[in-house]
Amino acid sequence: MSDDRICVGSIGGSFGVHGEVRIKSYCAEPAAIADYSPLWTKDGQQVSIEITRPVKNGYSATMSGVSSKEQADALKGTDLFAERDQLPALPDDEYYHADLIGLTVLDTGGAVLGRVKSVQNFGAADLLEITAPGLPTPALLPFTLVNVPTVDLASGRIIADPPEGIFPEADAD
Repeated sequence: MSDDRICVGSIGGSFGVHGEVRIKSYCAEPAAIADYSPLWTKDGQQVSIEITRPVKNGYSATMSGVSSKEQADALKGTDLFAERDQLPALPDDEYYHADLIGLTVLDTGGAVLGRVKSVQNFGAADLLEITAPGLPTPALLPFTLVNVPTVDLASGRIIADPPEGIFPEADAD
């Protein structure tokens, strides 16, 4: 996948029996996902979508190349990407999740805590999933200004001041 594309949504399966798909939008303004069409799949296929109506947890949409329920069901879980230059510029304190993945996480003393594997959100706020060789399981660091005072995309690093208990080895020092 190109670094010039950002994941803006995914296909949740079929909606109805006429080939419509259920779209989950990850955009700040959920309906804006259609503004970025045509979109791309991870394997480089270009698709066009047109939202037909809001549905529970997303939108129903028609999609180029999809004309049956079976075709729509086969696309369930497919991520949809937009060209980065189509997306709005972000304020200084906001980031696209794709830009955070892979960054090195350091504590305020400069010790490496790990790398950002993913950005999760289970409903309350964004969490950075951080992996490191010494961690038995990934750490989930709340992505707040208190816990993450510095994000330096140019240097590829994040400075974190994690709450006690997030990184057990760091707490033992």
